[in-house]
Amino acid sequence: MITQPQAMATPTPDPDEERRRIQTARLLAYRDDGPLVQALAPRLGRGLPPVPAALVALLAVAGVTVAGLPESGPMLLVPVAIALLLILPTAPRDHLGRLDWLTPPLLRGTEFLATIAIGLAADAPKWLLFVLVYVVGYHTYDTVYRTRQSIWPPAWVFRAGLGWELRLLIIGVGAAADLVMPVLAVLTAYLFVLFAVESVTSWVRLDKASAQAGADAEQDLEASPEEAMEQATGEAEKA
Repeated sequence: MITQPQAMATPTPDPDEERRRIQTARLLAYRDDGPLVQALAPRLGRGLPPVPAALVALLAVAGVTVAGLPESGPMLLVPVAIALLLILPTAPRDHLGRLDWLTPPLLRGTEFLATIAIGLAADAPKWLLFVLVYVVGYHTYDTVYRTRQSIWPPAWVFRAGLGWELRLLIIGVGAAADLVMPVLAVLTAYLFVLFAVESVTSWVRLDKASAQAGADAEQDLEASPEEAMEQATGEAEKA
């Protein structure tokens, strides 16, 4: 007796494993690690626990800010060094701990506090610091909103956005070299164009795809039973 060959059953993904994978991917996206972290993470072994390290970094930067930073010179790189030494080694972790969801806000708070502290110490315009923080904050919000709808930003955006580590390095080096004003202006303009253009074009493409899917669905509903039968028959004959 000839039997119909049966297709091999595809393994059903483990729901818990899938949830853990998505949680890790989301938290890593919220971290906004740049090319430097991505290059060094595989060489750091297991790394540091993310929440304690990020919390200590935030408190240390706050302490340095309260103590006061000089107007120029290499001491302006102290907040940057604190952030890099404590937060960068947390990148290899899978971020599946019960409190690991705190890592992105602690990291972003450290980045913003260090940026403001260095900028104010170097006498940068307050409005420029506000715009830079707003641009990076918008990028973070856009990433969170997209991933919660399973719409993932492309990987190149995080590399092109330099990541928190390179943004802090650029600001710190610029301030130490007494070039904080042009460095902040160029960095802010670059990030604004990058994040705004990529975000707008992505949402426009999504809206067009949604509109096209809705139009196709309406067309299917409006088709008469005879037209639907003819279309199904034609597709079966082609197959």
